[in-house]
Amino acid sequence: MNSKKILFLFLLICFASFAQDSIPETDEDSLWANTTVIRFQQKAVKPIPRGVRLANPRISFKHTKPWLKKYKRFVPFSFWEDINEFGLTINEVAFINWNAGGENSVSALARLNFTRNYKFRYITWSNELRLRYGLNAQEGREVRKTEDLIRLTSSFGFRRDTLSHWYYSAKINFNTQFSNGFKYPNTENPISRFMAPGYLFLGAGTTFAPEKTKFNLYLSPLTYKATFVLDEALSNQGAFGVEEGERIFAELGFLVTNTWEEEIFKNVLLNHRLTLYTDYLRSFGNIDVDWELNFNLKVNEYISANIGTHLIFDDDIKFDEEVADDGTVINPGEPRIQFKQVLGVGFVYNF
Repeated sequence: MNSKKILFLFLLICFASFAQDSIPETDEDSLWANTTVIRFQQKAVKPIPRGVRLANPRISFKHTKPWLKKYKRFVPFSFWEDINEFGLTINEVAFINWNAGGENSVSALARLNFTRNYKFRYITWSNELRLRYGLNAQEGREVRKTEDLIRLTSSFGFRRDTLSHWYYSAKINFNTQFSNGFKYPNTENPISRFMAPGYLFLGAGTTFAPEKTKFNLYLSPLTYKATFVLDEALSNQGAFGVEEGERIFAELGFLVTNTWEEEIFKNVLLNHRLTLYTDYLRSFGNIDVDWELNFNLKVNEYISANIGTHLIFDDDIKFDEEVADDGTVINPGEPRIQFKQVLGVGFVYNF
């Protein structure tokens, strides 16, 4: 070991001794008098060995409760509105030794309504199919028809912005019936059949349909109306405005339709449907009217009562026509107001 290393080691020892002696000795605690020292007790960590099943494999239902609320499935939002409704109304009157007199009778009216409506931003598309059929059986006479309807309506609309309630629209409407119609008690010569008559309306115009309401007003300055009489016998008679021997009678005119549905009182629903049509070429100003007004009184989910009226005036439907034995028409008849009133309580089911 050389002299430089020995000298460096000696100086280091002397410096350490001097530094240790320079710290003054004191008996007082270096902590403040109001300082509290809190020491937490440390707990040993318990390692959990991997691969060990800590749960009890036995299953018990002693502490479980029955699931009273049905699970509500998630239904994605759709811009389509679907309505399927079936209704059946039955009226029955029976007499046994009734001094005031009367005849036993049973009547039934069945109806099916299918609705498919689409609405999103600028586009609306409404479709409706209505089917109705009614019969009446009375003691001492044959079964008679009281209601017969097939009606299909489809309307497409487009608007320029989402703030407007007016739509550019195109509409098609088709009406006919299921079975033969008679002027009772004569049941040999039908006065109407399936597609005799049948009515087709096809046109374009504008529709006013405010948001969050079931009010719809359709105005069409250009509507084609076709009257079909596909029965040969009725066609040869020139029934429903067609020329004798012809099957179709075409018109071009102005069409106005209005539908409105509103709950006027609690469980009392008003349903209004009006159709007005006039022909430009043959009889402009002579208006054909088809107006339905119904009040549906809801008793509960499945029982309801209905009070309704139906008024029709068509210049092409003649009454009291007189025909000679040789087929010559003596009196062509005249159009009349047709009116029907319905009152009943029945069963309603939505599916």
